Amino acid sequence: MAKQKTPAAPRPPRPGWRGWPGRGAGSAAYVEAAPEWRGTTVQVCGMWPFAAGSGTPMVGVPLGRDLISGAAVCCDPISWFQRANLLLNPSAFVLGKPGLGKSTVVRRMALGLAGYGTYPMVFGDLKPDYADLVAALGGQVITLGRGRGYLNPLDTSIAADAAARLTGEARRALIADAHGRRLNAVSALLTISRGEPPSDREETIIAAALTVLDDRHDGSPVMADLLRVVHEAPELVRSVALDRGSLGRYRDITESLESSLTGLLGQGRLGDMFAHPTSVPMNTDRPVCFDVSSIDDSEVLLQAAALLSCWTYGFSAVAASQALADAGLEPQRHYFVILDELWRVLRAGRGLVDRVDALTRLNRQRGVGMAMITHTMSDLLALSAEEDRMKAKGFVERAGMVICGGLPGAEMPQLNQVVAMSGVEQEMISGWSTPPAWDAGAGREAPPPGRGKFLIKVGGRPGIPLQVELTRAELAVNDTNRRWAAR
Repeated sequence: MAKQKTPAAPRPPRPGWRGWPGRGAGSAAYVEAAPEWRGTTVQVCGMWPFAAGSGTPMVGVPLGRDLISGAAVCCDPISWFQRANLLLNPSAFVLGKPGLGKSTVVRRMALGLAGYGTYPMVFGDLKPDYADLVAALGGQVITLGRGRGYLNPLDTSIAADAAARLTGEARRALIADAHGRRLNAVSALLTISRGEPPSDREETIIAAALTVLDDRHDGSPVMADLLRVVHEAPELVRSVALDRGSLGRYRDITESLESSLTGLLGQGRLGDMFAHPTSVPMNTDRPVCFDVSSIDDSEVLLQAAALLSCWTYGFSAVAASQALADAGLEPQRHYFVILDELWRVLRAGRGLVDRVDALTRLNRQRGVGMAMITHTMSDLLALSAEEDRMKAKGFVERAGMVICGGLPGAEMPQLNQVVAMSGVEQEMISGWSTPPAWDAGAGREAPPPGRGKFLIKVGGRPGIPLQVELTRAELAVNDTNRRWAAR
C-alpha cells in the first residue's frame, strides 16, 4: 500500500516589495530610492553587485550633476581634448535662449580651467558677464568705449616686442602674422562701417599703405597715419592702385577708401574708439577681460566693431606669446578664449563671417581652447548671403562639443542638421525653453524650468543632460542682474 505523503507545512507569509499588504499592515504607497554614494573603482570594488558605472567622464571642470543618474559631470573643451582624448579640437559652441545660464556654464569652465593653470581670455564682454570673475582671479580688466578707452587696430606693439626677441624664420613669421592681422582688422572695420567688404583693389591699397607706413613710422601708427599715406599717394601705393600714371585717376580710385578711413577718425558712426593709441596694453601672463559694456545696445555697429577688434588684438597677443614659448623664451601657456555674442558680429555686415572664420581656425595649433556663444541657430542662418550662412553653420560643425540650453522647438530641425539628436533629446531641450510659471505665493515668476540645464553633445554620442550647480563663493560673480538687485 502506497505511503501517504505528509502535507507540507504552510509557508509563513512574506511581505511584498511595498511591505505587508492588508488593512493596517503598513504597505508603503511610495518606495523611496536607495541612497547612492560615488567612489572610485578602488574604493567600491568589494561592494559587487551593488556598484554600477556612472557613464559620465570624470575628467575636466566639475559642472554639475547628471539629470538622469545624479552622477557628477566634469567637462571642458581643453581637458576633454588634451587629457581625455574625447574631442578632435578644444572648442565648444554654446547655444541657448537668454536668461538660462549660457554665460554661467562658461564662467564655471573658465574658473575651473584657471585652477588648472589655463588663462581665461574674454575678448569683449558686453554685459559684463565676466569682468567680476577675471578681477576675482587677479586678472586684467580693460575698459573700452566712448570716452572710456581706445583700441588701436594698427597696434602691433606686443608682436613687435616679441619679434625683437626672436631671430630667423620665427621672427619673419611673427611679423608677417601681425601684418596680416592688422590688414584684417582694418578691412573688418571698413566692412562694418560700410555694410559690405572693401574691394580687392582697396584691400591691396591698404596692404601697400601699411608697408609704406612701417618704413616711415617708428612704433605703432594710428588710423590718421594710414589715411595720410593713402592721401599722399607714394609710388608703391599708386602702382598697386593701377592709376596708369595719372594722379587724377588715383584720386578717383581712392576717394571712397579715403572717405571710409576718415569715418574711423571720429566723424563716423563708430566714433573715435579706434582713432587713438591703445589705452591699456594687454598682458598674456594672467586672465584678461575686455569690458565693452559701456557701449549701448542701440549702437549695434559699434558693438560689433569693438568685439571684432578685441578678438583680432587678443589673438595677435596670444600668437606672440606662443611664438616666444616655441623659441624657449617664455613658459608654454594655454588660454581659454571666450567669444560671446557671436551673432552681433556676424550680422554687422556681409563678409564678416570670413573674418571670424580666419580668426578661429587655428586654435588647436596655437594651444588655445575656445568657447563661442550665441542664442540660436537662427542667429547663424539669418545672414543675407548663402555662402555666409554655410560658413556660419560650419562654426557649429567644427566645434569639438556643442552645449545646448533651452531652445524653441522650431530650432530643432536646423540644429539637427549639424548635431544629430534623438527625439527624446530634442523634446528635453524644447521643454527647457518653456516660460516660467507665476508663483502666486511669492507674487513673482518662478525660476525658468530650463535655468542651468544643458545637454552636452559630442559627435554622434548620446548627449549628457546636466544641471549646473554653483558654489557659494561663485554666486557673487555670477549675478548678471545686479542692477535690478535694489528693486
